[in-house]
Amino acid sequence: MTASPEQPAWRRRAVERSTRAAKLRAEERVQRFLDSAYELIAEKGTTDFTVQEVVNRSKQSLRSFYQYFDGKHELLLALFEDTLAKSANEIREAASSKSDPLRALRLAVEMLHERARPGPDVPRPLFGGFALQLLVKHPSQVAAAHRPLLTVFAELIERAADAGVIAAGRPRRQAALVLQTVIFAAQAHGVPSDGHAEPVTSEPVTSEEVWRFCLGGISGIPPTGRPATA
Repeated sequence: MTASPEQPAWRRRAVERSTRAAKLRAEERVQRFLDSAYELIAEKGTTDFTVQEVVNRSKQSLRSFYQYFDGKHELLLALFEDTLAKSANEIREAASSKSDPLRALRLAVEMLHERARPGPDVPRPLFGGFALQLLVKHPSQVAAAHRPLLTVFAELIERAADAGVIAAGRPRRQAALVLQTVIFAAQAHGVPSDGHAEPVTSEPVTSEEVWRFCLGGISGIPPTGRPATA
């Protein structure tokens, strides 16, 4: 059997350049769709927009949209993942500026709580109703979307344990519980908190309260025998 001749180096380089260029164009088009959706969310304060509105704002075609997304649901999922990934990067960068591992963890908890609270900022609506719908219908996708945040918090918890300011445990499991607590606390402003039937909205849960609660859950008694403080 005769082996096929090897492709010339110049041809391989030309194909690689063409592939890179096509990939960059695709990434730019996808980002324009995402940016347009973010703008619509910021204006409306909700994810109640149509695919056509996104297409019109992006100045691209409907056909192009469906080359990259199956529909609005997949676009929203992409926005959800993008928001969480950006939040993870911002939290990691901010926490890295703190030399004290417990203060770094506190900053991470408080930053996440602020970003997850309902409000006019662009990313926040994605933590609300849409996130809850995803959790029920697509739990595996929600888990994948939260992975960057989970990794950041697990690293911070492990760092604090290594420094002896909290008891050693299971960092990723502890991080998962912290994420669930912080995000739910940020979204649950309408949940009664004093035993009465009427929701308590005059005094929302603060970031400091959330931090103290999480600290009590993950700190225990460190090897030094002294309670963790921050």
